[in-house]
Amino acid sequence: MRCIQAERLFDGIQWRENATICIDDNSIVGFEAIAGVDVERVAGTIVPGFVDVQVNGGGGVLFNDQPNVAGIAQIAQAHRRFGTTAMTPTIISDRIEVIEAAADAMALAIEAKTPGVVGVHFEGPHLSVSKKGVHSAELIRPLGAREMAQYCRQDLGQVIVTLAPENVTLEQIQALTSAGVRVCLGHSNATFDDAMTAIAAGACGATHLFNAMSPLQSREPGLVGAALYSDEVTAGVIVDGHHVDYRTLELALKIKGSDRLMLVTDAMSVVGSNQQDFILQGRKILRSGDRLNAESGELAGCVLDMATAVHNAVKHMGCTESQALQMASKVPAQFLGLHHKGHLSVGYDADMLLIDNNFSVLRSWIGGQEQIHGDR
Repeated sequence: MRCIQAERLFDGIQWRENATICIDDNSIVGFEAIAGVDVERVAGTIVPGFVDVQVNGGGGVLFNDQPNVAGIAQIAQAHRRFGTTAMTPTIISDRIEVIEAAADAMALAIEAKTPGVVGVHFEGPHLSVSKKGVHSAELIRPLGAREMAQYCRQDLGQVIVTLAPENVTLEQIQALTSAGVRVCLGHSNATFDDAMTAIAAGACGATHLFNAMSPLQSREPGLVGAALYSDEVTAGVIVDGHHVDYRTLELALKIKGSDRLMLVTDAMSVVGSNQQDFILQGRKILRSGDRLNAESGELAGCVLDMATAVHNAVKHMGCTESQALQMASKVPAQFLGLHHKGHLSVGYDADMLLIDNNFSVLRSWIGGQEQIHGDR
């Protein structure tokens, strides 16, 4: 049993001043000091741990290159120092053998209760070639039986599949959602009507809203329009100042509200490392400050962590502190069905952070266990 008193605490809904939080084992047990238990007083703000549903890599590791338990653990460790206490490591379009290896590794990581790992995100390969972004066109293909067998496994934690609705059947979307998969629409040139039909079939997410998807136009709202229009869709947004203009993101916030937008990093291996370049499926990716581009010019994921995403959302996107923190924790936790995370409440997992006024992470806990952070 331990109790911590902070200058401020945000529980996911409301703020508390000079608040005490008490944890026992892995859960929160109360918000009042307990007789006989010393109270540790700390400077800063306690908030729920961040939940990231799109993490390609970190700590010098790309999940596609190291689809094994060690690779998963290193990615999770790299992002913990930036406040991510739950994540779904993400495999981008690849050969079926890589997808199978990633699924097998995730099953082992879930069984081993690897800190911060709650499932897996398969981004592709069932995408639109015209909206492929940095994905390899040679790897894009329809959804086959071998892929479906991996996505529908019940030992992978929460599974997310990003697909283009024009490259799968409605029956496949229905089969995925029936198996508990969160189907996200992305890397797609779908019409508004096709996207809305996919949403009616069970799709519930949009992957990196505005990027690599049919745009909102006067006579064809496209996938962007469908994602903004539908109350059933939770959309991920990359708030790095490169992928989407901040004013466009602020417009999305006004339309959908903070309860249907979630911050994602789309992070590559450079996060939490000193890498200046790396190879992605045979293509050299170059880092320039906080931006990643293929040599051919396309944006290639991000040099973004969740703490910076929260900071940017407040400073540049027009979010209140509460909205930005909810978009980083409560909203993605709800999207994943993690009803015991993303909110500091009695009985919930003690996944929490101590942050400063700039949203930098000072300390973090996963399931009540304080995490050791390396150099940032």
